[in-house]
Amino acid sequence: MLTLHTAELLLTGAGSTPLEGGAVLVDGDRIVRAGPYEELAADAPHARVRRWPGVLTPGLLARGADELLERTYYPDDPYEITELGADPITGRDALDALGMTEARWGNSARRGTQKLLARGVVAVAGRFTVGSVRTAVVRSGLAVLPPVPYEGRPALDPFAGRESAEDAFHGVLAVGAPARFAVFAVPSPEDLAVLGADTCVATVIGGRLLHRRR
Repeated sequence: MLTLHTAELLLTGAGSTPLEGGAVLVDGDRIVRAGPYEELAADAPHARVRRWPGVLTPGLLARGADELLERTYYPDDPYEITELGADPITGRDALDALGMTEARWGNSARRGTQKLLARGVVAVAGRFTVGSVRTAVVRSGLAVLPPVPYEGRPALDPFAGRESAEDAFHGVLAVGAPARFAVFAVPSPEDLAVLGADTCVATVIGGRLLHRRR
């Protein structure tokens, strides 16, 4: 089924010129065209249309995902919030006190991947050693890449610590490319790093809408 995703601005990749009223036409798990909405809509009149506010960009890459998912515990809301609080738990002593098991790590990783998807992440870089965590990541739809260098502590927000928001982009939006992209409710590309990935309103992986802000 053809789906046409359009936003106020389209940014097809790092260094590209923002296109007002741009759109991406998706067939299955691939991009078949990217360009002005009016042009694509005229050529594909039967396509389902999804309209988004803000800027449509390539999806994001989260570095240090093994740190984020195998050495960070995400309390189960609402069941553990009263006891543990809502903030992610890190540090060897704190994690040892939780008596972590492989099954519990897998449940935490599922919650962690949902947080990543909600920030426009489509791929993660890291080396996973806990089987249940890797299973959770693969089932989430996120692409798994080998570790890449990074400075400081990894963050759920891939824009954090980047000189340019474009440094967090994974891939480009071009004909034949995988349909992996995100939309952020910001007025311009320059605001992406300033306002952060929490502004994400939609994340698409393999042509599937895996996150949508309600």
